Amino acid sequence: MKNLLTLSLMALLALAYASCQREPPLHLHRGNHIEMMFPTVELDLKVYWTYELDYDWEAEWTYGWDEVDEELFGSIGYHEPSVFDIRRYYLHDQPGARHTMVESFEVNGQIFRTEYQIGYYDFLVWNKVFTPDGVQSLIIDEETTLDSVMAFTNMGMARVRYQEPTYTRAFNQPEELFAGYGKDFYVSSDIEDYDYYDPETNIYYKKIDMELHPVTYIYLTQVRLHNNRGRIDGIDGEANLSGMARAVTLNSGRSGREAITVHYNTRFKRDCVIRSTGEKVDVAGGRCLTFGIPNQNSSRTSRAEDVNDNVRHYMDVNFIFNNGMDSTIVFDVTDQVRKRYKGGVITVDLDVDTIKLPTRPGGSGFDAVVKDFDEEEYEFEM
Repeated sequence: MKNLLTLSLMALLALAYASCQREPPLHLHRGNHIEMMFPTVELDLKVYWTYELDYDWEAEWTYGWDEVDEELFGSIGYHEPSVFDIRRYYLHDQPGARHTMVESFEVNGQIFRTEYQIGYYDFLVWNKVFTPDGVQSLIIDEETTLDSVMAFTNMGMARVRYQEPTYTRAFNQPEELFAGYGKDFYVSSDIEDYDYYDPETNIYYKKIDMELHPVTYIYLTQVRLHNNRGRIDGIDGEANLSGMARAVTLNSGRSGREAITVHYNTRFKRDCVIRSTGEKVDVAGGRCLTFGIPNQNSSRTSRAEDVNDNVRHYMDVNFIFNNGMDSTIVFDVTDQVRKRYKGGVITVDLDVDTIKLPTRPGGSGFDAVVKDFDEEEYEFEM
């Protein structure tokens, strides 16, 4: 998905004295004396966001998104954030220096003001997470090192039986997260370094642009059941998507190398219409939020050919049949995930005529892998 948050930082430098001169010299201080005036920086937060993909995802998305989906899963796309966490690192006179101290701020709204000393600063910004029940899965690690901040989630209760032998259970979805990192921002005493001067407010202005990119990626998954005729009666409401990154570094936007399985919820709908053909199908669909493909900075990648993905991606859904039995079917969706490396629609077309009804209960006893759909029918024993 091409989603972009633009964070515009408007630096506002207040003069240390009153003057009637139209463009007075800029006098700042390096000391930390209580009587000295330091530069004051105003951050003007302007957020721009659109939900769009490189392809017509709505034409492929048969499942739809109604009021029930909205209530159960939230909005289909990203929410526009308005509250941000800011971490400010003072580098003194050494651009590129390691972080030895950090100051924390929370921005509620569009304007943030604070004082600065002359010198270099790094900034890390990410959006504040809010959930309806006040409980979030996302964990932010700022303690391990000041030079980078990690985001990750923990394992849930859903068991998995394929691909990642290190973990026997799937991980919780992260909440929507955007991050931006700006390095070596310089607070200068030279008026030539500023964009313009406002004589009415006696203030020099300097504009700095920082982009906040998504570091979590939305996958809309759907299994379209052709020729079902009521044989598959529903699903248990849960699904898993494997081969996703366990964590992400907010400074770089690069996901971690370790691959895990992400657990998410699904819903079953009948008689949905495929727009390209007009065919009515039953669909098991859902929205899965992940840290994306391991070891990738997907937001800053422009071509699928540049994605270095060495893991397989599987999606499993537990189907309930009209005889009361259930079976878990595992689909290989590797090609689609690699193609939709920034998130997107993942579609599996399953011809129910090729499936025999199971004769014993317990989806946990069945592991069939169906390859990515390529307009062929697949036959497998239940």
